Amino acid sequence: MDIYERQVRVEAPLAEVWKFHATGDGLVALTPDWMNIRIEAERGPDGEPNPDELTAGSVVESSIKPFGVPPRQQWVSNIVAREEGEDEAMFRDVMEEGPFPHWEHTHTFRALSDRETLVHDHVEFELPGGPLGRALGPFGCLGMEPMFRYRHQQTKKLLEG
Repeated sequence: MDIYERQVRVEAPLAEVWKFHATGDGLVALTPDWMNIRIEAERGPDGEPNPDELTAGSVVESSIKPFGVPPRQQWVSNIVAREEGEDEAMFRDVMEEGPFPHWEHTHTFRALSDRETLVHDHVEFELPGGPLGRALGPFGCLGMEPMFRYRHQQTKKLLEG
């Protein structure tokens, strides 16, 4: 299993950063255009379509078409954990269906002050391709860097205003 981590400081209160990351709209806003993401469906833990907030037990069904190259790839994520405290919050999504044999993404948010939040992404993943993908695993982080750099730049742009 390979691990990718990245963090960024955002000049915005924890509550705002947390709220932004708790919806499918936030996911779309933080995904580069070249991924061509489309949210196909969102369900809350009780099966309710389009919940206001993605809580533990929620499912997000999306599809991507990187660089416009068909076919669209399905990506189904389950929110398996979600915790919120006074100065910290986190949620974890696990890919149930998609291009990676394993993908577990933990999003952690920590208030550094009443006006600044640290956003930390921790991804445990396995590249597709069996033995070849495993051999290339450490290089997979190189492919993730542009994606997460974009996510963090967008987070700052959209929340620091």
